[in-house]
Amino acid sequence: MAATLEVDVSFAARRPWVPRRGQFQTWAEAALEGGLAGARLASRVLSIRVVGALTSRRLNSQYRHKDKPTNVLSFSGAGMAGGIHYLGELVICAPVVAREALKQHKTPTAHWAHLTVHGVLHLLGFDHEHDEEAVKMAAREVQILDRLGFSDPYL
Repeated sequence: MAATLEVDVSFAARRPWVPRRGQFQTWAEAALEGGLAGARLASRVLSIRVVGALTSRRLNSQYRHKDKPTNVLSFSGAGMAGGIHYLGELVICAPVVAREALKQHKTPTAHWAHLTVHGVLHLLGFDHEHDEEAVKMAAREVQILDRLGFSDPYL
């Protein structure tokens, strides 16, 4: 049986520009394929919540002790339950993504794709706290984004 991914997207903020649910689905599927190295599960569930700066700041302060909004937060899910793997939730801050895309001279679509892939890789256990981990995670992101038709987000 082919693995399936259900992406549940909720929008607490819609501006600046926010991708459609289908775009998030495509990017998350690519991240799973690139991050799982062949492991197959029957069903997976991922939640993506698009928020404004105040919610992002509150969550970042509560969970990371940083009193500012951030681009993406990843919260691990419950794991396996009833034959479904609950990956977790990404909380993506629309105003921060828009501001970063502009500052980094990226299209909004490319930056949303990057942050979705980045967040999903975190849920799969990738991290960037140490240099060696950061190099591995960035290389995987670049590879996945290339397959999606986006350039290296770190250039």
